[in-house]
Amino acid sequence: MDPLIFNIQKFSTHDGDGVRTTIFFKGCPLRCKWCHNPESQSYQKEMVLYRHKCTACGTCVKKCPNHANAIVDGQLLFDRSKCTACGACIDWCITEAREIAGKEYTVAELVKEAKKDQIFYDQSGGGVTLSGGEVMAMQNMDFVEELCRKLHAEGISIYIDTSGFAPYENFERLLPYVDVFLYDIKRISREEHLKYIGVDNTMIKENLVKLSDAGAGIYIRIPVIGGVNSSPASILNAIRFLKENHINVRQINLLPYHDIGKNKYAGLDRGYEDSSMMVPSKEHMESLKELFEEHGFHNVHVGG
Repeated sequence: MDPLIFNIQKFSTHDGDGVRTTIFFKGCPLRCKWCHNPESQSYQKEMVLYRHKCTACGTCVKKCPNHANAIVDGQLLFDRSKCTACGACIDWCITEAREIAGKEYTVAELVKEAKKDQIFYDQSGGGVTLSGGEVMAMQNMDFVEELCRKLHAEGISIYIDTSGFAPYENFERLLPYVDVFLYDIKRISREEHLKYIGVDNTMIKENLVKLSDAGAGIYIRIPVIGGVNSSPASILNAIRFLKENHINVRQINLLPYHDIGKNKYAGLDRGYEDSSMMVPSKEHMESLKELFEEHGFHNVHVGG
């Protein structure tokens, strides 16, 4: 099965150097509590329902072949367990209260889409960034490798935004084509990583060391979440790990937490637990940047 794409973002300036086209792959083995793309987590198509747009007109009740919709006391009831994301209801929803997260593309279609903006890549030092979800954990890595190979053959720079939680063999397949891995470090502590991200981070750390030893281009990206990993002690743990393992880091990006994606959770009938998460101040972010610089890291940036 080919991977699903849930977004193609043109003229992106936050996913690597220059002007980039970011291709977002659907499916991720992590469950970060602050994830701002919850529609990226499942490997399957999903219905996104914007209830604030719904007028309960009842058309979707008539058009759904799986009887997933009902109107009760003037309110729409949507049974997600019956929905197959076939899209029949979308064609008839005049308020545009629904959309499908996840679309099939061929490799050729993605390359064609990327090439439309090649002049901007060439002028700005940009290219294509593969993101997610987690592109390195796709079930069909043949698809991802073919995409990278063909983009590379067109002279398009390739960056991959990754959590590192995937078999190292997947990284080895792409090393000949990828210019930079935008590599996330969320928590160094295994216990804290399990608590906030839902998986053991042993493989993530091992893969980072292997990529560095292989000479891969690496930008370390640290999402900084107040109340989770924003303390100087947590940042020092990351600094210590990078230095002790001699990670060849070209750039550090400290990414301040935001809750822009919070409303997406309601569209998927999920809750968003943000009581323990806070937006770090600009002053605090600058102090963390200075902490990295004090320990010998020079290409440090706040933001992407």
